[in-house]
Amino acid sequence: MAEDVTEPTFFYFAYGSNMLTTRLRARCPSARAFGPAQAFNHQLAFSKRSHDGSGKATLAPSAEVHDVVPGVLFEIDKSDLMALDEAEEQGVGYDRFDAFNVQCVTRNQIIPHTTYIARTHIAGLMPYDWYLALIIAGAREHSLEESYVKHLTETPHKADPLPDRPSRRAALKALQEAGYVDESDVLRRR
Repeated sequence: MAEDVTEPTFFYFAYGSNMLTTRLRARCPSARAFGPAQAFNHQLAFSKRSHDGSGKATLAPSAEVHDVVPGVLFEIDKSDLMALDEAEEQGVGYDRFDAFNVQCVTRNQIIPHTTYIARTHIAGLMPYDWYLALIIAGAREHSLEESYVKHLTETPHKADPLPDRPSRRAALKALQEAGYVDESDVLRRR
């Protein structure tokens, strides 16, 4: 009998709300932070339309070499890949790329990882405050550059008109598990 040589884990590049470990572990319990990473020739955009009408984060290609999107690499058991696909609406909202090149900051290597990018980009969308707070909290948790955190805090956003929305409640739970009171606590911390 041949030995199964497939890897039991995969590396995932998170650049949006999944940077916050408590958020990602609610979806993929096996997720373990590996370290900061960067996607070159991309910009962070909130141009993926959510079901609630707000803008969700995605990577937008850029021809500018200096455009870099910081994020976090996670190692995840392949048994959690289906749950991550479901959370990201793989094939509907986002497409999964399994050979997306990012630079691992701690190892200074460019290697392929899995990430998700919106299928369609719509200009003029804004994130809800609780969603942006997840991203900022994740960036702070993993000590991404302060200039990037400042850039995130200056991102235009809006209050969710449905404060009891299930996705907002799940976000607040992840933020509380990470030590924040609510989204306003994250947004006002400097």
